[in-house]
Order: sequence, then C-alpha cells, then structure tokens
Amino acid sequence: MSAVLDDRVDDDLWSAIGDPTRRRMLDLLLSEGSGTATSLSDRLPVTRQAVAKHLVVLDRVGLVHASAVGRERQFRVDQAQLARAVAQLTDVGAAWDTRLQRIKRLAEAIEHGVSEKDRERGPRR
Repeated sequence: MSAVLDDRVDDDLWSAIGDPTRRRMLDLLLSEGSGTATSLSDRLPVTRQAVAKHLVVLDRVGLVHASAVGRERQFRVDQAQLARAVAQLTDVGAAWDTRLQRIKRLAEAIEHGVSEKDRERGPRR
C-alpha cells in the first residue's frame, strides 16, 4: 500500500462502517433523509438503546450529525464524510487489484517456468 493511501485510510471510520447494524442505519438514514433513535429502532432488530449507542459511534467519526427536534435528536448522514469513506474504499480496492494482478503475474511466471523445465527434461517415466 502506498504511503499516500496509508495517510488517507481512517481506521476509526472503517471500524464504524464495518458493523452491519451501523451500515443498515446509514442506509435507512440515506433513504429517509433523517431519523431518530426511536424511528430507526422501529425498523431494526435492535433496541432503541442499542441504536443510540451505534449513533454515538457514527457521530464520533462524523458520518452522522444530530439536531434537536423537540425532545428527540434527528440524525442526518454527512454526505462529505460518506464521500470520503467511498473514496477510501475505492483507493483500497485499487491497491488490492494491483496486488492481485502482481500475484497473478508471478503465479503465471512460475507456472510457465515449471512447464519449460518439464519440457526440457522430457517425459517422466
């Protein structure tokens, strides 16, 4: 992985996104535009308290922001931070594609080298 890529990858951000419940919450917030801990818990198989804890994690990494609406807090996805996460994922994917291509070329070279040596030795008995 390049030094530039290492500087761009935010482990806290990816740890937050790595949880399936938090990803589902982000999906719901994106599709609905906003939501509260109560409204999200109505659509998820977890308690309101669990949703509130997940929202704290998402807020800490900047993926959501809250505003007070009456007695509840309304959460919205931060589009800029989500775009940053997508850019990081794209960069990490490209780096892995490069690595996998290198591994493929090495494997093919080894296979080709073994085949040449086998031909030079002649048939096995």
